[in-house]
Amino acid sequence: MNYHAPALLTESLDALQIRPTEGGVYVDATFGGGGHAAAILERLGDKGRLYAFDQDEDARANAMNKPFAGHAGFHFVQSNFRFLKRQLRALGVRPGSVDGMLADLGVSSHQLDTPERGFSYRFDAALDMRMNTAEGQSAADVLNKYTAEALQRVFGELGEVRNARTLAQACVQFREKSRFRNTADLTGVCESVMIGERWRYLSQVFQALRMEVNDETGALADFLQDSLEMLARGGRLVVIAYHSIEDRMVKNFLKAGNTEGTINQDFYGNIERPFEIITKKPIEPSKAETEENPRARSAKLRIGI
Repeated sequence: MNYHAPALLTESLDALQIRPTEGGVYVDATFGGGGHAAAILERLGDKGRLYAFDQDEDARANAMNKPFAGHAGFHFVQSNFRFLKRQLRALGVRPGSVDGMLADLGVSSHQLDTPERGFSYRFDAALDMRMNTAEGQSAADVLNKYTAEALQRVFGELGEVRNARTLAQACVQFREKSRFRNTADLTGVCESVMIGERWRYLSQVFQALRMEVNDETGALADFLQDSLEMLARGGRLVVIAYHSIEDRMVKNFLKAGNTEGTINQDFYGNIERPFEIITKKPIEPSKAETEENPRARSAKLRIGI
């Protein structure tokens, strides 16, 4: 199963500062192909524990293989990472006991390159885009049911599509004659109104729908809030984001303890800062890494303790 090469692998592992002799507890919140998780296990030693989260059925199948299946400290949790606290507590992990958490946000190359998942405009396939294919609404559902105003919000806020209103109206006009079913239906509508480079425009539209279908910003907000409760004193939160909205949410949370960035003060007027921020500016991939792995070019890594 061909997943993407993990972005900023060395940087994210160094950020976790894994202590192999102390039996630490760590979380890989976005297991995917297990690239980050395998590297964590190499540093973890025999005493530590790694809890890996992913809702994707393909990721679960991958977790059954080496080096994961034979490691006593590895635990795969088939769940959206927004339920982090609930799932960890069910496994006996106490709040305030996790030494480090890593989240590599977005979609994997495996998901993009699997035609039937409908994540990419490169293939004509059903408009699905669900990371958990067993539940929830598909991208076709969104396109066929949302009002023009709601579609404009999706394209404009999540995809940063410049003519979001025009595209939303074109989608509504299309479905008056025929329902959206396949990626070709969507690319055809996009091509009738697109501005700028084709690949960039389609990437923004497909990204927006994927984020809406999977409620990715809502899931991230829930995960970040849970991380604050589950991390031990001195525990490290390491997040790699690829989208400006998600990166801003992470930045705000590290600074203020909420994704809006609202600063809170105690009774005496002291600013309450939940984390010590290690990355005043995010760590980005080197030129060498982006040449080898172009999909890492927008990655931004932030660290909080």
